[in-house]
Amino acid sequence: MACSSNWWRAPVYFTVSVLLAFLAISTALRSLPRDNSLQTKTTIAPLLLDASSALRKSGFNIIATLLQITPEIFISSPHSTIFAIPDSSIANASHTSWLLKHLFQYHASPLQLSMKDLLKKHRGSCFPTLFHGKNVALTKVDEKERVVEINHVLVSHPDIFLNGPLTIHGVLGPFTSMDPRYVNQGWDHIQAPICDSNLSLVSEAIDTKNVVEWTHVIRLLSSKGFVSFAIGLNSVLDGILYDKMKLNSVTVFAPPEFSFVASASSLLEKIVRFHILPRKLTYMELASLPANATLSTLAPDHDLEISKAVNITQELMINQVKIVAPNMFESKKFVIHGISQAFKLDELPNTSR
Repeated sequence: MACSSNWWRAPVYFTVSVLLAFLAISTALRSLPRDNSLQTKTTIAPLLLDASSALRKSGFNIIATLLQITPEIFISSPHSTIFAIPDSSIANASHTSWLLKHLFQYHASPLQLSMKDLLKKHRGSCFPTLFHGKNVALTKVDEKERVVEINHVLVSHPDIFLNGPLTIHGVLGPFTSMDPRYVNQGWDHIQAPICDSNLSLVSEAIDTKNVVEWTHVIRLLSSKGFVSFAIGLNSVLDGILYDKMKLNSVTVFAPPEFSFVASASSLLEKIVRFHILPRKLTYMELASLPANATLSTLAPDHDLEISKAVNITQELMINQVKIVAPNMFESKKFVIHGISQAFKLDELPNTSR
């Protein structure tokens, strides 16, 4: 009886948590720089008022209020589609203001997409979001049953609002999982599917906790003076991720000077890949390999060779280049060795620069 007499407290507690979450989120988002190019107060204020009212009627109270307070987060083009996240998915949010902004931007698109438009698309179609460089993908389309899933999340409340340039749908949950701990470790905080230039799905979102923390690698290289190599790696990273997206460990050989950053992109990518092994090998593991042992790299048909490895206390060389800073950085998924100079590709005479 004691438990049943307190049944009414659950919705009250939830309502309070939603209110507190809204206050925290709206305060944080208001502190972010505003996009003054959006004349929302004078041009589309009535539209936003109607949209917020429709969202509240469907139970999306937090997004409804944020749309009125910070509309520039959700709308940045003449046409917009918003995918409203449920209050229950935001109420306990502990993200920083910029993380929340990115999350909301990832749930808005510069395209106008009604449920009818979504049902006309085929499974595997991608479309852009307001979070730069990140797409979402249609993972289920059933025109007969009028069912659409985006990033495996059901569009639970289609066409909440259809008026002029603005379309709003409610979804069952966020399109991506976000954990601030992973951001601090250099992992991508928006886990988005990989799409090609034709906006067709190439690969679904990968849990970045289980792959190489490339952003962290680049930051570490820059922090220790390997800036030119860090710039080179960053500029070709999209190509590496395209065909090595599930790579879960690497060994990076970092030269102090890397003049190839000004080279043509195809050459630069080949040379950067030539400095990366698709597995983690510490200095001791490299030293335990026999002389003349070959090491496969991320550059197809271009291997490295152990030049000299008598024992773990004597000089170890790879392709006649000294490892001058062994195990400079190490994590569960990568190790970075500093080398005296960049490796040379035999077929490219200019790589001895």
